[in-house]
Amino acid sequence: MMINWNRFLASYRLWRRYCLYPLIFLSVTLTLCLSTLQPTRAIDLLPLLFQGSQILQLSNISELQEVELGKQMNDELHQEVRISRNQQLTSYVEQIGKRLAANSDRPNIPYTFQVVEDEAVNAFATVGGFLYINTGLLKTADNEAELASVIGHEIGHIGGKHLVKQMRQRAIATGVATAVGLDRNKAVGIGVDLALNRPLSRQDEYDADARGLRTLTRAGYSPSAMVSFMKKLQGRSSVPSFLSTHPGASDRVKALQRQIDLQRSKSNFGLDNAAYKANIRAFLQ
Repeated sequence: MMINWNRFLASYRLWRRYCLYPLIFLSVTLTLCLSTLQPTRAIDLLPLLFQGSQILQLSNISELQEVELGKQMNDELHQEVRISRNQQLTSYVEQIGKRLAANSDRPNIPYTFQVVEDEAVNAFATVGGFLYINTGLLKTADNEAELASVIGHEIGHIGGKHLVKQMRQRAIATGVATAVGLDRNKAVGIGVDLALNRPLSRQDEYDADARGLRTLTRAGYSPSAMVSFMKKLQGRSSVPSFLSTHPGASDRVKALQRQIDLQRSKSNFGLDNAAYKANIRAFLQ
């Protein structure tokens, strides 16, 4: 039987290209990896390959990773704060929050709105759409638009990924970030501490105010409510954490008023004080 050398050579070249060369590359790669490790450490190679899924690059974190990180932080926060089990109250806050989220800069991520049983006038957000509103703030707001203005501000922090940026800065400053990124569990711990104990920067607060005001207006609420609520809190002896940073509340009120004047919105939606107060009293009985 005569051999068709042209067909044989063509088959050999294909085999060499798709089988032989990849095998040689894999062999060399494994040799180099194992040679750089101590003999007693060679067995750690496999776990190292799987640990990659637990490392986050906060500088370019994906939306899916951010939401998952937010879920883990939420689990930790449930150990630190008392989440309300009042379904009527939570549903009311969710209704307002979802209306705002749909008109925000990041409407495509899932948002989770929770009420914290705490008389302090406060609210905060973490990452991936998780927001927390204290019962003390719900009682202090005069109307739905004022409550919506605070929720809009916190959605603005999520829109600007402000906590993610602060977490990255903390990780670098404390030396826990490595060349490949930050361990997810360490990221959760840093994020929870920052959310509960550290005010955001001047630039971030102005940015969240501007984003929140746009969201509030797009959702149809009266933008004047954001100014009225800030003014109300200025004279209090205990200033909420979202107003306790520099810039001061008075500077932020001026900046917001300038933006409202440019918008020239005539909406009065959400300013019904009596209806809001009646709802909150009924929910908190």
